[in-house]
Amino acid sequence: MSNDKKTKVLEYNAIFTQEEEGGYSVHVPDLPGCYSQGETFEEAKANISEAIELYLEGADEALYHIPEKTRREFMAPVSVRIIE
Repeated sequence: MSNDKKTKVLEYNAIFTQEEEGGYSVHVPDLPGCYSQGETFEEAKANISEAIELYLEGADEALYHIPEKTRREFMAPVSVRIIE
């Protein structure tokens, strides 16, 4: 018996925010309404991965094809010194 199912690896940018009260919130801009959280960065990352999988279970397949450019964009904090 052969298994005809294929596995795809999809990449999405996730935006993590360190919360003042502790932990992290995270969302995926390319998947409206896809949010999660975690007490640590690693937990938030694992939780958003699970949230993405659940989100895609019932989603339109168009969301499976995020433009290549989107995957190369990311956010990072940048500090700038200003002399007053």
